[in-house]
Amino acid sequence: MTISWATYSYDGHVVVVTGAGSGIGRAIAVAFLEQGATVCLLGRSQEALRDTIARFPAKRTFAVPADVTVQAEVDSAVQSILDRFGRIDVVVNNAGLSEPSVIDDFDHQAWDRMRSVNLDGFIHVARAAVPMLEATGGNLIAISSVAGLGGDWGQFAYNATKGGVNTMVQSLALDLGGRGIRVNAIAPGFIATRQTQSRLDDADFSNALMNRVPMNRAGVPEDVARLALYLASPDAGYITGAIIPVDGGTTASTGTPRPLRPIHYQ
Repeated sequence: MTISWATYSYDGHVVVVTGAGSGIGRAIAVAFLEQGATVCLLGRSQEALRDTIARFPAKRTFAVPADVTVQAEVDSAVQSILDRFGRIDVVVNNAGLSEPSVIDDFDHQAWDRMRSVNLDGFIHVARAAVPMLEATGGNLIAISSVAGLGGDWGQFAYNATKGGVNTMVQSLALDLGGRGIRVNAIAPGFIATRQTQSRLDDADFSNALMNRVPMNRAGVPEDVARLALYLASPDAGYITGAIIPVDGGTTASTGTPRPLRPIHYQ
């Protein structure tokens, strides 16, 4: 069974996904591969990237070692993709890092790590890819977070980086729209992945989370991948500068808890 209910014509398109070794990035890479795209995966773990593409034809996959925090490595990776396939149509900047932070004992090294992946990495990828996306009338998609739309307890630094991603997306959409490039962000809520499963296994946390999610479940990486397929398609041809939550309705709430008892109207 494929990830997407809809069918997209991505045959002949070259898609680049960063951080594609697990979780959301892996689901996005697989979703595009299922729709016929050639997918190039950038990441630091070659073993994880190879696991992502293992069941797909080698002629449509390319795992490229690259650390997005280093511009030279990103430039080299993009050049190797061009040397092999001659074009880039879609770039999904998914690589991200989250660490807890409280102001009283804030570790500036943690800020450096998050900033270098979440903000600098996005800049490096966009800078390298924009000339290729202009040539193909392509798309740049950032995987942001609902954390960039508001605050969270104990996450001020991470939220700041994701807020920066959102405003960069909006500004890049303005700058690049005239060059034929659409730029959008997907803002996932809480997504169940290998990294987050331990939190979901905590009954107290899981119950508190479900109090905030109208759809009564955590998201899964495939929920995000389906939107990426749509945003990169011609069906979204007049959408740019958008930051679209995929959060089960979490950001629809003002933060008021669910009623303890059913609401009855007279």
